[in-house]
Amino acid sequence: MSHRHGILEALGADGAVVSGQELAARLGISRAAVWKHVEALAVAGYQIERVRSRGYRLVSSPDQLGAEALTGLLAGRRFGGGVVVLDVTRSTNSDALALGREGAPEGSVVLAEAQTGGRGRLGRQWESARGVNLYMSLLLRPAIVPAAAPQLSLVAGVAVAETLVAEGLPCRIKWPNDVVVGGEHGGGVPLRKIAGILTEIEAEADRVSFVVVGIGVNVNSTAENFSPALAGRATSFLMETGRRLDRTALAARLLSRMEGAYGAFLTHGFSALAPRWRALSVLEGRTVEVSSVGHPGDDGDRGTCVGIDADGALLLETAPGQVRRVIAGDVTVRGGYD
Repeated sequence: MSHRHGILEALGADGAVVSGQELAARLGISRAAVWKHVEALAVAGYQIERVRSRGYRLVSSPDQLGAEALTGLLAGRRFGGGVVVLDVTRSTNSDALALGREGAPEGSVVLAEAQTGGRGRLGRQWESARGVNLYMSLLLRPAIVPAAAPQLSLVAGVAVAETLVAEGLPCRIKWPNDVVVGGEHGGGVPLRKIAGILTEIEAEADRVSFVVVGIGVNVNSTAENFSPALAGRATSFLMETGRRLDRTALAARLLSRMEGAYGAFLTHGFSALAPRWRALSVLEGRTVEVSSVGHPGDDGDRGTCVGIDADGALLLETAPGQVRRVIAGDVTVRGGYD
């Protein structure tokens, strides 16, 4: 943990005043060094008040992603060893793919304040407003066969949804890679997308070289940040709750939860996470239509979703007593979006 992160952690977000002597003792540095670090934090956009004869108080933090702060929060963890934060990039997934080809270690993370060419599943554009959301990609090197790699989208979905639920936002998972809010049965509220996952792999015939898991979460966006095409179909944490979140802290909590979910996947396979996924599923019991990947409207399977299999395949009851396993496809749900 860096000294500056240590100061921020000690000051916290509750407005408490902490003396310079206590900060110095906690960090093992001089009070003069504490003052220099406080000055550097002020230059970085943190508003820290010096309370006469008492110490320091954190008034506000900048709404910007910080590699140093995030690395400090994740120290010693799988995703804490190689964090890159970019101002603007075309795509964090493309950056992480390049890192993978260069031999970067598992756990490397790329985040960006904005993307000019962010992409979602099936080549769709991921709108990436500047300075308000999370756009990040994780580099993984699991010892799995290529056929199992798509399950990592489901693993990430569990981590993202559980993180947002822990922040106080009820949300669900729409197979295979969306996190949504709304869509309650009989409630008349349509599904609105708050997060998406894009998994890309490089593999040989019988083994995965590496996997990049891209995660986009709409955190502090307002309606003005979305194009007219997404009006009523996309939402953000701020729009749903009226609360802003510290994006660096949220990223740390999400990555910590992802570490636990990924570890369970490596040890026990997706079957260990399937119950958690099912508990968050928005499709269970709904009538849905699944079209072939890249071919919407191709008269695909229609039926009632009855869950997912232990390997993550969607289970679709197309007729009484007839259940089909769907391993890939595009799901359209009544009252939602495609």
